[in-house]
Amino acid sequence: MKKKMDQVKVLLDALPYIKKFANQIFVIKYGGSAQINPKLKEKFAQDILLMYLVGIKPVIVHGGGNKISGLLEQLEIESKFVDGLRVTDDKAMEVVEMVLSGSINNEITSLLNQHGAKALGVSGKDANFITAKPIDSEKYGLVGNITKVDKSVIENLIAEKFIPVIAPIASGDEMNHPGFNINADLAASKIAASIGAQKIIFMTDTPGVMDKEKNFFSTLREEEIIALKEDGVIAGGMIPKVDACMEAIDAGVEKAHIIDGRVEHALLLEVFTSEGVGTVIKK
Repeated sequence: MKKKMDQVKVLLDALPYIKKFANQIFVIKYGGSAQINPKLKEKFAQDILLMYLVGIKPVIVHGGGNKISGLLEQLEIESKFVDGLRVTDDKAMEVVEMVLSGSINNEITSLLNQHGAKALGVSGKDANFITAKPIDSEKYGLVGNITKVDKSVIENLIAEKFIPVIAPIASGDEMNHPGFNINADLAASKIAASIGAQKIIFMTDTPGVMDKEKNFFSTLREEEIIALKEDGVIAGGMIPKVDACMEAIDAGVEKAHIIDGRVEHALLLEVFTSEGVGTVIKK
């Protein structure tokens, strides 16, 4: 009987959050171990399905750097990084699109549908709903900055009860342009801002934003983030994630979360419990 009562208590503890977040849009950047480990993939699909069934409207933006690197190496196409961005020429762009829009997007969409969700995979090139321009074509090649997100494409999918699964590829302005490789964190941020999401959640391979003693911050605000970056506490790969969080917050998203995707059911723990499992960034 005690076990049953504990289960009831968990449901009752989650009830205020279920009521609060019903009909709200959450953008989830899906990456890291949660996208690679078979067991974590299953937990992720279960989390998304539960969120969907209680009325939350998930929108998933995914990366795929490891698979891209692996296929480029297999095809003997040179791949290098400058300032944390993959230099992308025409040949590399073909591989990037093949992996992101084909292999990974299809895998995530199929996984969600197998669990009973109603997911539909799209690329930013579909209906030209994401367009971009080069950051610096001489330095990075076909790596782009998003110039426009046609929010109606995502809104129409949500209205039809689909979970959009988005590959971060953008269209160029010219005819027959090969497209742009977009940083998935920044793509998620732009998409969240364009559709008025209440939350954006980044699934990573760290517990959250941590101090020099490796203790993680449960909450951060803009002025604190600026100070931590100046002190070198926020550095390396955490900088673009924090920048993407701040960009979304500045554009009207209520809260941004950086959570550890290596924790089973991290999404449910972050959304439906008072303590959460990661760092919340607020205006």
